[in-house]
Amino acid sequence: MENPRPEKVAVVEEVRAKFEAADAAVLTEYRGLNVSATAELRRALRDAGGEYKIYKNTLVRFAARDLGLEIEDLLTGPTAIAFIDGDPVAVAKALKEFAKTNPALVIKGGLLGEKTLSEADIKALADVEPREVLLAKLAGAMAAPMQQFAGLLEALPRNLAYGLKALIDQGGAPGAPADVPSAPADEPSPAADSADETPAAEETPADDNTDTETETAEESATTETES
Repeated sequence: MENPRPEKVAVVEEVRAKFEAADAAVLTEYRGLNVSATAELRRALRDAGGEYKIYKNTLVRFAARDLGLEIEDLLTGPTAIAFIDGDPVAVAKALKEFAKTNPALVIKGGLLGEKTLSEADIKALADVEPREVLLAKLAGAMAAPMQQFAGLLEALPRNLAYGLKALIDQGGAPGAPADVPSAPADEPSPAADSADETPAAEETPADDNTDTETETAEESATTETES
């Protein structure tokens, strides 16, 4: 700008500061919206974490060039910008809901940080689940393994006790006393076995001696008779 008026310089500085401070921004065309509809949109966006501001395209272009933002193609027609401090999904949803009953509102595109977003990108953001829901799902996904791990820890002592009991019942537990086999009753000692196996001494038959003595006596009697 050559010799800009102080008011315009102030507006450019304001736009630049808002772009720098915002987490995201959505550029819209508000042609056809009346005053009451615009006020309603401002309230809806404020509740969602956005601030709706109307600026001349020329001044926005200067601020964007100073910051290196590539939004030149979006600066056509009357432009209003929703500066977002916080969750861009909530603001995108608010814009989508408002456009359902106010088709005069046109979403051109926007910025997420320094990344340029198309109209399709903004509509995709509007379809994303709210931040609170995503955080709840993430917390649930993280809690599930922890609950499973806690259940495993709780079951470990119980399963260990069952396992040890089964081993003891089977006589296979380490350190368990082994059954001592009882000695067979009346098992003969080796000495006794040797005695039984030794052959008994031969005895002189008593009948043979008796017969010999009888024959000798008879012969003596015969001899005396003949004499």
